[in-house]
Formats: sequence, C-alpha cells, structure tokens
Amino acid sequence: MAYKKTEEYDEESLEGLKQNYKSILSFLGENPEREGLLKTPERIAKAMQFLTQGYHLDAKSIINSAKFHEEVSEMIVVKDIEIYSMCEHHMLPFIGKAHVAYIPNGWITGLSKIARVVDVYARRLQVQERLTIQIKDAIKETLNPLGVAVVIEAKHLCMMMRGVQKQNSVTTTSAFDGEFQKNSTRSEFLKLISTNLH
Repeated sequence: MAYKKTEEYDEESLEGLKQNYKSILSFLGENPEREGLLKTPERIAKAMQFLTQGYHLDAKSIINSAKFHEEVSEMIVVKDIEIYSMCEHHMLPFIGKAHVAYIPNGWITGLSKIARVVDVYARRLQVQERLTIQIKDAIKETLNPLGVAVVIEAKHLCMMMRGVQKQNSVTTTSAFDGEFQKNSTRSEFLKLISTNLH
C-alpha cells in the first residue's frame, strides 16, 4: 500500500471558524458567495487549525518518546530549523530559523525531536521572545542537560507589510542556561551556528 498523508481537523471548531471567516469577508467588503471565495472560509479555517496545532501538542512527551541514556557530554547543535509562526498581536506570520544546542547530562533525544519541539511552540500565536524561552525550558526540564542554548532569527510580516514597513529588519532573540552562561561555551555555540560547515 502506498504512503498516504491524512490531515485531521476538529469538525466543530472548523464549522465555527468557517462561519466567522465568512462574516469577516463580508465586513471587509467582499462577497463570500462569489465563485472565487466560496471555499475560502473553509480553507482559512483548516489553515488556522494547522497553523495553531501546537496548542494540542506536548513538547515534553515528544522528547520523552525518543529519550536515550548516553554517556555523552559534548555539545549537540541542531541549527537552521525553519520557523513559521504567527505574531499574536496582528496574527501575521513571522518566519525564520532556530538554532538549538544542549550539553547532555546522561540523556539525549532524537535529533528530529528538537525540530518538533520548535514546531510545538511555533505553531501557536506567539511572540518571538516567549517562543525562545519555551523551547529552552522544554529541553531543560525533560533532559536535565548541563546546559541549553536557543537562538532565533526571524522576519516579522507585521513590521514588513504594515506599521513601519521595514523590509530588511531581522529580530534575534536568545536564551542560555547552565554551561551556556559561561562565555567560552556560549562563544563556541555562536561560532558553530554562524559557520557554514556543510
């Protein structure tokens, strides 16, 4: 049997969202009954459920599903993890990359789980500052590492499409814990994420 991708939606929420988006189209001066917009409320409703699925996911459970005992104490870095999130102030996207590192203290997790943890928190209405801290805290509380570091670089459409309309600004946030609070360890991490090794 061939691979089949399926998407599940909460039907009750989907219907409520559809009706609300239909009303929004009317308030914007559009005709939601015209051909090009007939399915738009449903499409937006499904998109919003997908883009906010992080509310229904548990980052700690994801890490624990692939948690392995290893006597490794060297820095593990997963960099350039794509982020697609939504600013909670305007519900416009912000897009960028997360760089995550930790120093194990007897436990490691699957590399893909780090990227999944990023998605758990990114797929919510967010501010970049809180997103950075949430990723750090989930790894810290689950793996109890010697240190955790998270740096996020993102462009915010709320700054690009409206407001100050600055097209080239990038926001960088960081959170460091444990060994990464030492200058030498933090410098090593920052050098690794800024170096193109591949």
